[in-house]
This record gives sequence, structure tokens and C-alpha cells, in this order.
Amino acid sequence: MCLCPGSHPGSGAQAGEAGAMSAEGWDTGPGGHPGASGAGPCPPGTASAPWSLPHWRACLAAAVLCYINLLNYMNWFIVAGMLLDIQNFFQISDSNAGLLQTVFICSLLLSAPVFGYLGDRHGRKATLSVGILLWSGAGLSSSFISPQHSWLFFLSRGVVGIGSASYSTIAPTVLGDLFVRDQRTRVLAIFYIFIPVGSGLGYVLGSAVLQLTGNWHWAFRVLPCLEAVALTLLIALVPDPPRGAAEKQEEVAVGDLRSSWCEDVRYLGRNWSFVWSTLGVTAIAFVTGALGFWAPKFLFEARVVHGLQLPCLQDLCNDQDSLIFGILTVVTGIMGVVLGAEASRRYKKVNPRAESLICACSLLIAAPCLYLALILAPVTLLASYVFLALGELLLSCNWAVVADILLSVVVPRCRGTAEALQITVGHILGDASSPYLTGLISSTLRAGRPDSYLQSFLSLQQSFLCCTFVIALAGGCFLLTALRLERDQARARQLDTGTPGSKDRESRALLSGTGAAAKDP
Repeated sequence: MCLCPGSHPGSGAQAGEAGAMSAEGWDTGPGGHPGASGAGPCPPGTASAPWSLPHWRACLAAAVLCYINLLNYMNWFIVAGMLLDIQNFFQISDSNAGLLQTVFICSLLLSAPVFGYLGDRHGRKATLSVGILLWSGAGLSSSFISPQHSWLFFLSRGVVGIGSASYSTIAPTVLGDLFVRDQRTRVLAIFYIFIPVGSGLGYVLGSAVLQLTGNWHWAFRVLPCLEAVALTLLIALVPDPPRGAAEKQEEVAVGDLRSSWCEDVRYLGRNWSFVWSTLGVTAIAFVTGALGFWAPKFLFEARVVHGLQLPCLQDLCNDQDSLIFGILTVVTGIMGVVLGAEASRRYKKVNPRAESLICACSLLIAAPCLYLALILAPVTLLASYVFLALGELLLSCNWAVVADILLSVVVPRCRGTAEALQITVGHILGDASSPYLTGLISSTLRAGRPDSYLQSFLSLQQSFLCCTFVIALAGGCFLLTALRLERDQARARQLDTGTPGSKDRESRALLSGTGAAAKDP
């Protein structure tokens, strides 16, 4: 069933759409001020005409964006599904293999602020199209690299990361401008289901293509075909709504002050709900980055230790563990995202802090589950898989809820920049470093031990243990988010729906740190 608004903003006459697209600012409330943090706004833009879109068009656009998100995250984790074979092909160690994901994430985080800036000020559909072309072209070219030029494979993963940054940064803001309130929560839940589903299918695709063809390169030749379809659907079916269209509907934004990128960042840095939730997302990214990249190899070596699998000393390895982990990720991902979004939707009717509290509770319970999954792996594989599944389920509860927190505490004109900053901080301190650090710790521990599969497994197991403590820290960050959530949500609504007479004066005063912001207790 398609979850969509009954009657909400979309495309009417071309002139109305063009006028709405020129809006670049937002406004303060009548006589109001931003709240305790004294955050300054992204200033208002020029006048815009009402914008309307049939509900079926919004649903269709959401479906296309979900499909592209699926392909996006398949690209993230397709390497992990064939990691042993890629290591054998290019003759790279664990620490260097971890660098593959680090190069990908570093490229993504360095380009995310650029795409966030472009997404807040220029056509979002064109930017998304360029991103899809980049990541599909780089992925296809990586399948033709010889083992003597492994550095080109690393480079291609970096270009894939740049293309992925455009989509991860901008697509949620488009959905945020098509849907509002409970409708947006549901649509974001569906959209973010495709993070774990795409991640899991990345493992499955890599493993399945490898088993069918005996050559891991073909996995990188199948995806571009699907991405060509995605690009066509994006161009044909997805509109580029005015920023803030869902909230404003029939309102008209007034003002002529434009904000700089530094002013946007200053505003977000004073938005404490955004700051604490971003730190929580960073901790989640650290764990999911390490787990997503190394878990298939960890499970493979656990089976070798239990005598259920022979060691992989050849080019074609048994990728059964990648397939199992991929299916596990898909199932727990779907269940977790739906569970988290529905719990948030129902609970926030009685507790306005529900979103951040759900994130905190799920993460604080996930930490011991992941710890037990790691500790029990050399003892009993069944119990390890059970606790791993529980941990993944609880981690997946956060994806849609975290996105809804960001959209509710940040004004529409700054959402692209906010998404970009959250991606940048989350990746630079999270999954940009965690795969490499996990592989480096594993290689360091292994260097001082006898050369055996048991010691290799134990080294990887022990390098994973820090992830459980990082998850607990993430839960603490969302508890701190709960303390500020109501205040920042009210401020975002106030700044976006104020009266025209005081908008420019209030915006300038807030940006300079004076005026109403200074009076906030």
C-alpha cells in the first residue's frame, strides 16, 4: 500500500513551479525568537507562488527514490560480499582491505558538503542525476582493472563514494518537501528500509554472481544496468519541489536576504538536537561500518574454527556466509525500520520526545546483544547468529527515526546542508575509519601470534569488541537529544512560519548573535 498525502504540495502550472523554486529562505515567527541556543536562521528568500502536486505523483516519486536508494546501498556493501576473493585477486592484507571502505567513505564525506550546498541552492534533480552517472560509471570501470593496478580499484571506490554523496545528501530533503508529519514519518520509514535491504542485497548480489560466473568482476557489471533504469525513472517521474513546500502549502515566503554556507553552519551548530543526534548517528555509523565490512569474514572464520568449513586459500571462496549475512541484514532491516517508525509514530502522540527515546533505548539494548554475539561465536554459532540478528534489528530501528528528527528540528532551507553535515561528521568519525581501524587492530594482534586460522579469528573478534562500547555511547547521545528536542522543534516551526514584517530584521539579528536570540534565557 502506498503511504502518501491526500492533498499536498506538488506541481501545478509551470509558472507557479518556477516561482516556487526561487524561494531560498525562511522566516521567524511573529515576535518570536529561536529558543535557548540562540541559533541563527538561514535567511528568507524571494516570494514564491503556491505549488501543488497530485498525491499519486508524490507516491510515484517516492517509489523511484526508494528504488535508487536500494541501488545506492547495494554499491556500499557489494565489496564486502566478495571481500575474500578481492583480497586474493589483488593480494591485499586485512588493513589494506579495510582501506577500500575508508577511501569510499572519505570521498563521500568530502563531497557531501558540496552537494548539500548545491542541493539547498540549485536544482536537486540535476545534482542527483550527476551522482548516479558518477557511481555507475566508476563501478563499471572497476570491473576491468587488472591485479597489477590495485590502486585504480581503490580510486574507483572513491569515485563511487562521490556519486553516492549526492544521493544520500539530497534525496531525503526531496521527500521532506513532498510529505509532512505522520505521512513523512511513514514515507521515510519506507525509504530507509532500503538501507539495510540494499546493504543485504549487496552481499547477496556479490555472492550470487560469484557463484554463478566464478568471477567477482561480473557483480560490478550487473549493477550499472539497474542504475541506467534508475536514472531514466528519476528524470521522467521525480519532481523537484520547492524547499519547504509540504509545510507551507499555501503560504508565501517573503524576504530578500540570502544566507551564506557559513551562516547555515553556524545555525546548525547552535541547534543542540541536531548536534547530539549527529553524534549519535556518528557512533552508529562507526559500528555499522565495521560490522558491515568485516562480519562476513568473521562468520566465515568462525565456521572454519568450528570445523564446518575449509580455509580459503584460493581465488574462489565459499561465500555462503556473505549470503547468510545478507539475508539476515535484509530481514532484520525491514523489521527494524518498520518497528522503529511505527513505535515513533504511536509513542510521540503521548510523548513528544518519543523519537530520541526510541533511538536511545534500542541502542542501549543493542550493545549487549552485539557483545554476546562476538563472545559466543567460538563457543556456539547458533547463539552468535541469534544475538547478531537481535543487534541488527535494534540498530535498524533508528534509520527512519533519525531522519525524522533532523527534518523536524531543521528549517527547510537548511535541510540539504544539515544532511550534508550529518553525513560528513558521521562518516569522518564513523565508518570512514572503523573498517580500517578494525582491520589494523586485527593485523596488529595477529602479527604477535602463531599463524593459524584460530588466531586470525580471535584477532578479528577482539578488534570488534570496541564497537559494543561505541553503541552504548550512541544511546547516551540520543538521551541528550531528548532533553532539547521539543524546544528545537518548536523553534524550527516558528522560524519557518512567522509574519513577513519582522522576518528580515529578526534573521539579521539572529545571524549576528544579537536581538531576540540574546534575550533567550
